[in-house]
Amino acid sequence: MDSSAELRRSGFWTAVVLYGLALAALVFVLKYIEYRYLLRELRVEVYIGVVAALFTALGIWMGSKLLTRKEEVPAEVPHRPNEEALRRIGISGRELEVLRLMATGRFNQEIADQLFISLPTVKSHTSSLFAKLDVRRRTEAVHKAKSLGLIP
Repeated sequence: MDSSAELRRSGFWTAVVLYGLALAALVFVLKYIEYRYLLRELRVEVYIGVVAALFTALGIWMGSKLLTRKEEVPAEVPHRPNEEALRRIGISGRELEVLRLMATGRFNQEIADQLFISLPTVKSHTSSLFAKLDVRRRTEAVHKAKSLGLIP
């Protein structure tokens, strides 16, 4: 005889289902009692936690609404110097770096520190730039370099 048919006839599965339902009901009742007890005992803490969670959610929502950007800022395109003017005038790469920093208003010592070169080297590059650009002052050198497209 088939064992599954025998189990069906004996009411085994009915008993398993009934015991399972009874166990589920018992777990539900115990959890409900535990919930009611905790709610009564920890009422203030639960309410404070709920209020804190609501205010946190409200703060996140308000922050996302108030701090959205209204305008997209385009990425800055790096400036490419006029290669033909660089060759014609004969400005080296290091002199161009000095000229760019000079255009930002940095002092010779600041340029030397940033490029990791000595102060006399910066002065040498500066006087070489003045001669190549045919100028006498830093402001003139920057203005002429901008007009030639060497710096932005």
